[in-house]
Amino acid sequence: MINKIKAFSLLALLTINFPLFAQEESPIQIGADLMNRYVWRGVSLGGNSPSIQPWIKYNMISGESKHELAIGAWAAYTFSETANQEVDLYLTYTFNKVFSLTLTDYFFPGLYSSESRNRYFNYDKDSTTHVFESTLSFNGTENIPFTLLFAMNIYGNDARKINSDGTFGDIFMSKYIELGYKKNIKGVDFNAFVGATIDKPNKDRGEVGFYGNETSGIVNLGIKAAKTLKISETFEIPVQASLITNPEREAIYLVFGMSF
Repeated sequence: MINKIKAFSLLALLTINFPLFAQEESPIQIGADLMNRYVWRGVSLGGNSPSIQPWIKYNMISGESKHELAIGAWAAYTFSETANQEVDLYLTYTFNKVFSLTLTDYFFPGLYSSESRNRYFNYDKDSTTHVFESTLSFNGTENIPFTLLFAMNIYGNDARKINSDGTFGDIFMSKYIELGYKKNIKGVDFNAFVGATIDKPNKDRGEVGFYGNETSGIVNLGIKAAKTLKISETFEIPVQASLITNPEREAIYLVFGMSF
């Protein structure tokens, strides 16, 4: 299992870099987002610091085909040395632009003080900092403006169950469901969303869920607005703002960002 995971990570890195030498029009997309803070699925992962989030994506199969295959990398680096950093690799298959299946390798360097736990190629199930997640999503259509996502951790540094003797047991294989509704109003793209985790930790044993939850319930509720600001005839900046609440943790965030 560990060798297969290493092979996936190496293949992703090699595939992303190789097409840079191609002479024809490149299928690679590169960009970065600058956010006032990093909030993911209702959880603040970057503390109170701004976050720069670079990304690169290679469309392996795209165009007029009903089948699309893309591989990419995404990262989040906060301006605080004490906040979490993150580097992710992902592989996505999309059918007819409507249904997507994604495998993501989340990696959090510096999450632990132990040097061995922060090594990138440490995939031991009991000490790795990687989290592997599979997601299935419905992306909506012009006639159906709803989106639906189901995500489940399948390996790695997921929240763990605690046995009756106090020792750590199996991972929860944490699950997350999100429903969204998107609509364009006067040139502004709005997306209302509600996300919940269905895992219910045992508080009596001291268990805590992957999303910091003490029980199952809604962890991500809010609305996002996005539009492109036209600076000049040749220069535009996409901007976004999100109001995000986490009812389970009684938290609220106002997030603003711009893309380059």
